[in-house]
Amino acid sequence: MSDNLAQSASAERSTGQAMLRGALGRCPACGEGRLFSSFLKVADHCPACGEALHHQRADDGPAYLTILLVSHLGAPLLLACYIAWRPSAMTMIYTFGAGAIILSLLLLPRIKGAMVGLQWARRMHGFGASATRPGS
Repeated sequence: MSDNLAQSASAERSTGQAMLRGALGRCPACGEGRLFSSFLKVADHCPACGEALHHQRADDGPAYLTILLVSHLGAPLLLACYIAWRPSAMTMIYTFGAGAIILSLLLLPRIKGAMVGLQWARRMHGFGASATRPGS
């Protein structure tokens, strides 16, 4: 039994797979349970496999990356639209304001999930501290 625990504790975790599972809103360990208990709140434990997820420390990282991506996608598009069609200032404000809000709301949970998956795969912030899971 202790060999089994040592093997699972030292087993390699696929970073890409864990980040993809997290970006899809699934547990980075099993890919079955929901990662979030609400829009951006990470569940304390996976409902499917029991993996402890409360160790995550995404903090402001997902917000910074979301702002970076939305602004880098929006600025060239805004310039191209202005040069091509010369819309009014209010049209630009409304359309690009709404676009930035919608894109931010779509990207933020995916980036946060991917960041939690990265932390789990790399055993950061206590994710690799124990090989046991609740209920095991």
